[in-house]
Amino acid sequence: MATRTQARESVIGLLYAYDLGNEKIALFVDEILEDKKIRNKQKDFALKLFNGVIDNLSTIDTEIISHLDKRGLDDIGSVEKSILRLATYEILFENLDKPIIINEAIELSKRLAGDNAPKFVNGILDKVHK
Repeated sequence: MATRTQARESVIGLLYAYDLGNEKIALFVDEILEDKKIRNKQKDFALKLFNGVIDNLSTIDTEIISHLDKRGLDDIGSVEKSILRLATYEILFENLDKPIIINEAIELSKRLAGDNAPKFVNGILDKVHK
């Protein structure tokens, strides 16, 4: 059975594709999650996260941008942006333990993004949380 971490990782991949212009990926989320063996409760969790981010993208991006020093959203790599969007959504809209959300985002950025990503993600999410 998939874990919440695996579900989040799948959502980051979906958000990454969406950010690169593949907005039609939303039509295939069920199939993609099934291919990654994200099922049952974890699939429901992943769908809720993906749809929540997409539905609240403007609010999420505004929140992230407010914590960027002289940088724009386009200056952030797509993977880092996807991680930030997911975690910001969870911080703002989900009733989950905020330090766990931030830690999960940092760990995912260590695996999926560049060397400086964990520190950057931590800094932004800490500001979002406060």
